[in-house]
Amino acid sequence: MELIDILSYGFVQRAIISGVLIAAICSTLGVFLVLRRFSLIGDGLAHVTFGSVALVLLLGVSPLYVTLASLPVVVVSSLAIYKLTTSRRIQGDAAIGIVSSIGIAAGITLASLSGGFNVDLFSYLFGNILTVNMTETLLSLAVFLLVAGMMVFFYSDLFAVTFDQELAKSMGINTGRINLMLFVLTAVAAVLAMRVAGIMMVSAMLILPPIAALQLSLSFRMTILTSVTVAVTSVILGIGTAFVLNLPVGATIVIFNIVFLFLIFTTRKLLQRIRKN
Repeated sequence: MELIDILSYGFVQRAIISGVLIAAICSTLGVFLVLRRFSLIGDGLAHVTFGSVALVLLLGVSPLYVTLASLPVVVVSSLAIYKLTTSRRIQGDAAIGIVSSIGIAAGITLASLSGGFNVDLFSYLFGNILTVNMTETLLSLAVFLLVAGMMVFFYSDLFAVTFDQELAKSMGINTGRINLMLFVLTAVAAVLAMRVAGIMMVSAMLILPPIAALQLSLSFRMTILTSVTVAVTSVILGIGTAFVLNLPVGATIVIFNIVFLFLIFTTRKLLQRIRKN
């Protein structure tokens, strides 16, 4: 089958559009999370997503609406992480660990109650971007526009909060509002990313592109753009390669992210050696 024939299918078009939008969302938010050392929040929210998916499947929610039904649980969990980190008694990684433990324990218990790990639950664990429906595509577009709007209207505030929260507060920036937006959007991104790469690899979507971009020591804006470029390119190449070689799409996308990270890291090291010589 020719590539042009493959692209004519509606489910492939939805997969590419949704994948590109979700990649852009995760790679943008990921830059802020990595710089603020909250990169593991993706892993923590992935465990919560597993629990929420197990819950909605147990309740008999239609597969068409699992993503929407999971959103409230994951958003509340991200707010719980935010609340714990602002208590000053619990560090960020510990807060993520607490919520993550609750999510994975609840997920396993609920999966057991529903008769074990059925086909539907497995599809969310390992991702199946080719089954993305129109509702999820429109949701991806809405969240992408929200993140883009946040970048436009709150860029200076986000920049200040990312690098020095106390200084940002002294400048009159509402750091609580900025942090709240970041955590809520990250929760939504984690739920959407499970359709692209699967619950098991949500954190890879949030972490790998930003780390690759940060290796290049670019300006903050260029770092975000590079992160998005790496993520989007990985999605497009991942979907195409998976079709040609009959590979799992989610895992292939993550592998391309890893390849880009390795290439950028290796190139930077080589250039540093050349300059020294």
